[in-house]
Amino acid sequence: MNSDERICSIALTLCQGVGHTVAKRLVETVGSAADVFRLRGELNERHAGVVSANVISALDNPSAFQRAEQELEFAERNRIECLTLTDERYPSRLRECEDAPLVLFFKGNADLNRLRVVSMVGTRRATEHGKAFCTDFLHDLSSLCPELLIVSGLAYGIDVHAHRAALANKLSTVAVLAHGLDRIYPSVHRKTAIDMLEQGGLLTEFLKGTEPDRYNFVSRNRIVAGMSDAVIVVESAAKGGSLITAGLAGSYHRDCFAVPGRVSDEFSRGCNELIRDNKAALINDASDFVKAMNWGRDTNKRQTEGIQRSLFPELSEEETRIVRILSRGDSHINNLVVETDIPINRMLSLLFELEMKSVVKTMVGGVYHLLA
Repeated sequence: MNSDERICSIALTLCQGVGHTVAKRLVETVGSAADVFRLRGELNERHAGVVSANVISALDNPSAFQRAEQELEFAERNRIECLTLTDERYPSRLRECEDAPLVLFFKGNADLNRLRVVSMVGTRRATEHGKAFCTDFLHDLSSLCPELLIVSGLAYGIDVHAHRAALANKLSTVAVLAHGLDRIYPSVHRKTAIDMLEQGGLLTEFLKGTEPDRYNFVSRNRIVAGMSDAVIVVESAAKGGSLITAGLAGSYHRDCFAVPGRVSDEFSRGCNELIRDNKAALINDASDFVKAMNWGRDTNKRQTEGIQRSLFPELSEEETRIVRILSRGDSHINNLVVETDIPINRMLSLLFELEMKSVVKTMVGGVYHLLA
């Protein structure tokens, strides 16, 4: 049995009937994708109630390994990183989502675990207002938060304008694709994609040869939402993929923002409705956004030293790590998860305990403040 975690992870995604959520639960329960296959004959006995007979049957799939080996050869030949759930380079925020991909293919130089990650999405039929917002917003945001990663989908309209505005302002930017890395879709964005390899990168869960089918864009949207701290919908009609991304952001406990527009504007209707229904906060500019995210301390950090554990002798090792980070300034829960590498569910429990001990205080927007 092949023990390469990359090949086993790819193979597991090729087993019919094993979806994203089931595959991730299997790997987390058993320990690795390699062990899922190695122990498949014992899974029912060891993990009764977790693994169905249909899933165990689906794991007996030699052709999946042949395809996985071909994919890894393609990746290595083209200097594409193959990131499994256990890789340090895998986006930590995304890893906490229950339907996170088992494997991601990445080409570029971006740090997918930047301290600040923002996804910008919107209609493919962007107006001049929407394009101007992307330009002005990222110009101003680059000054307020220079160490930032901008994520979008390289699609027509708002997506590609967000990428181009990020590049123009020297911000790292990553496109999440709905197909394999053997192509660029739409092809007219190839120049932008090439530029992003030097100042960001291209990311996908799909194997080479995968067509950019409609369903793949919906699947892609969960990565756009899951790997970020916040999702900004710049423009959207009453229906569209951007609203799906916004909904996913809410389900992942990510902050969601929308740019308002006139009630008569077709491509502001979706944004206005998100704001009306309290599914997104209203922002007008970069200053609004930074204030809402409580990121202003990027330019005015406290100079105090980290609080030592001796000041809080009752704290556990994990709680002390959280306190040391908060001693540098208020922090969003997603940032705490990334910096400590503590899973989101465990982090929520720890922060609750710290609140009960009157060590931290919850603020607006998932931000935590150290009481000291």
